[in-house]
Amino acid sequence: MYSFKNDYSEGAHPAILKALMETNLEQHEGYGEDKYSQLAREIIKGKVNNPHAQVHFVCGGTQANLIVISASLKPHQSVISAETGHINIHETGAIEATGHKINTVKGENGKLTVDKIKEVVELHVDEHMVKPKMVYISNTTEIGTLYKKRELEDIYSYCKTNDLYLFLDGARLGSALCSKENDLTLEDLGRLTDVFYIGGTKNGALIGEGIVINNRKLQEDFRFYMKQRGALLAKGRILGIQFLELFKDDLYFKLAEHANIMAEKLKEGIEKKGYGFLTPPVSNQIFPILPNEVIERLAKKYHFYLWSKVDDKTSAIRLVTSWATKEEGVTAFLQDL
Repeated sequence: MYSFKNDYSEGAHPAILKALMETNLEQHEGYGEDKYSQLAREIIKGKVNNPHAQVHFVCGGTQANLIVISASLKPHQSVISAETGHINIHETGAIEATGHKINTVKGENGKLTVDKIKEVVELHVDEHMVKPKMVYISNTTEIGTLYKKRELEDIYSYCKTNDLYLFLDGARLGSALCSKENDLTLEDLGRLTDVFYIGGTKNGALIGEGIVINNRKLQEDFRFYMKQRGALLAKGRILGIQFLELFKDDLYFKLAEHANIMAEKLKEGIEKKGYGFLTPPVSNQIFPILPNEVIERLAKKYHFYLWSKVDDKTSAIRLVTSWATKEEGVTAFLQDL
């Protein structure tokens, strides 16, 4: 069985394992104060072009989301998300467990728009309701779509005008930035978000996400929040070494590009067979719509998610490629299709 189920089925890129082994017996400060973590932070701040940013490394995406949101909001404040947002569907109520309501709206191909955000803000008018304070978006989105620069500029401008924080979940940021349809850079995220994170877990790292806090208001005492939420690792070097390896020579982008190329090959082969897609296939997550009998046949040889029913005869599945996806696996899938 070959898996297109997710982009974290494999372990880590060999260069990361090599770096971890080579530094294994060195003695360093704990809790992310080691020289590797410090250097990784400086490299990321340089790529974001914001020397005043704070960079913090945590283990996973749900942990990053709940720490950022709970640290940024007062008890009566809420966060706005698309219905498909990861914090709304796939985090076991983690945000609600911190005491904050998620105001959900129906997105457009998984994306928020200014009009959708405005609806929520204008609905919450007094102290008898929660007060929206943060906007949460993902890039790529949970259904594989992308935010373009103009969309992000419009959302960020609205947030600034209306005293809202903009938080971008970058679990699959590598795929977003390396998409053929992308026009955003890390530097753009340094000026068009209050906080975002760079996903390592789904792009070649063993574990790890890099939280980048651009807004100085959100930087105060952030390590206290990390410690309270169990995210301040004694062996923080494990995360810092990985992000240093990913960013010192742009390995991060090379790995994401490979994942996208494999997804592109899948997309082209599926289109040649005459099948369409649930959403525009522009990243390493694609959602082909196939006859149910074809899906049943493919499921005997490949792992993937059955995403949603389209009609009585067809359904959408999710295919995900990774930094380690083998081209022969893609070729075999298309032949079996």
